[in-house]
Amino acid sequence: MLEHTSLPGSECPVARTLEAIGDRWSLMIIRDAFDDIRRFSEFQKSLGVAKNILASRLKKLVEVGVFDVCPASDGSAYKEYVLTNKGREIFPVVVSMRQWGERFLFEAGETQSVLLDKASGESLMPIEVRSASGQRLGPTDCRRVRVVASDL
Repeated sequence: MLEHTSLPGSECPVARTLEAIGDRWSLMIIRDAFDDIRRFSEFQKSLGVAKNILASRLKKLVEVGVFDVCPASDGSAYKEYVLTNKGREIFPVVVSMRQWGERFLFEAGETQSVLLDKASGESLMPIEVRSASGQRLGPTDCRRVRVVASDL
């Protein structure tokens, strides 16, 4: 069996992102938060995840700055998990994963959920990678280089 190696010191942003938010339950919690779920019990009901796993994932997502824990917006004694700016910036990642799944993981006639623009009711345009000048880029159009973060 392979051992899980921690990657927080990796120079690869993908590896660090996976370490922070890359497990199934964390991404599903974040997805639900974009649907305005905020309370532990609501996450648990929506996902059907064991309470200990949910508590562990929410704790980690708070630690990495994806959520803040706030008093309930209705004045009750409950706490709510509210996406931070850092957490809201995960939205394009979730949409991109959703769009990939829509294209490749459903057979004709299968029921699936879709994400629509609230204002227009229309489907979203596919997310694309573009250069600074607006040109569409694919994997062969890009290269990785090593830099020091302060150089960005």
